[in-house]
Amino acid sequence: MIYKTLPVPSYFDPNQVGKVWKVPYQERAREAELWAKQHYIRPAVQDAFRVCLMLIDVQNTFCIPEFELYVAGRSGTGAVDDNRRLCEFIYRNLGTLTQIAPTMDTHQTMQIFHSVFLINAQGEHPPAYTLVSVEDIEQGVWKFNAVLARSLNVTETYAQRYLLHYVQELKASNKYNLTIWPYHALLGGIGHALVSAVEEAIFFHSVVRYSAPNFKIKGEHPFTENYSVLKPEVLIDTDGNQIARKETEFIEALLAFDAIIIAGQAKSHCVVWSIADLLDEIAATDITLAEKVYLLEDCTSPVVIPGVVDYTDEADAAFQRFAKAGIHIVRSTDPIADWPGWVER
Repeated sequence: MIYKTLPVPSYFDPNQVGKVWKVPYQERAREAELWAKQHYIRPAVQDAFRVCLMLIDVQNTFCIPEFELYVAGRSGTGAVDDNRRLCEFIYRNLGTLTQIAPTMDTHQTMQIFHSVFLINAQGEHPPAYTLVSVEDIEQGVWKFNAVLARSLNVTETYAQRYLLHYVQELKASNKYNLTIWPYHALLGGIGHALVSAVEEAIFFHSVVRYSAPNFKIKGEHPFTENYSVLKPEVLIDTDGNQIARKETEFIEALLAFDAIIIAGQAKSHCVVWSIADLLDEIAATDITLAEKVYLLEDCTSPVVIPGVVDYTDEADAAFQRFAKAGIHIVRSTDPIADWPGWVER
């Protein structure tokens, strides 16, 4: 198959990627239909080689500098630069991308990783970016905020037992300590929305290719973090009851594609854990399938809060592990046809 690199539409303004604005859907739809005719782009249903672009949490809350959890990386402009390249990648490869699968971190106020969920002996909530360890819960440094019990439909006793169970499970699974994040990606809020420039590119692709995006919501359960779109951090409560499930149907949908391209935020958290879970699924079936996964290393950045946390090294180390397992680390600016393993496919 011949892969054609397309021009970027003239309406795309790279200087607007870090801003929030209204996408002119009707205008873009008309332009998309003309674009498909002008460049002889076929409907996605005709693709013999099917390619999925999974975009992890490309939302305002993570990608716009003024928002709650802006992923700046060490450069300070991480997510904005990433999304500029990402939009250009989508436009240049409209005829190659069969479907785009955006995931969306989706939260409410009262969740285990938000300040209001915990309280200390002085009646104070932990500040954002507090790391909560097993020892903190065992020693009573932080405990469940009992006044939330009725709202969350649990008893105070259950919630406190569960909190200890939760941090123990994180430690046993070699995951990050429970992190208290700033309130972010709140359902119904502007931070929850996709970045405008990326939303526009996804919409344009959907009309050009007659291909509906496969949106996947994650992170709604109040009692578990959900860095990975494929599986929450903890699935079983302290009594052995299942509180959340692996996203089996979404995993099957991803693995049905001939190639899976992954980008998004943040490299150190939701991206890394999603890839790790995908790799586990692949390893359980056929590890050679890892060769059909491609990571856009220049369209993702790690969490870096100067003077507080810097997850760059952990993120880079994870990507190296993925590469050793057979996953390809590539750049969005390189032609897809030049990516390792692509021609042979």
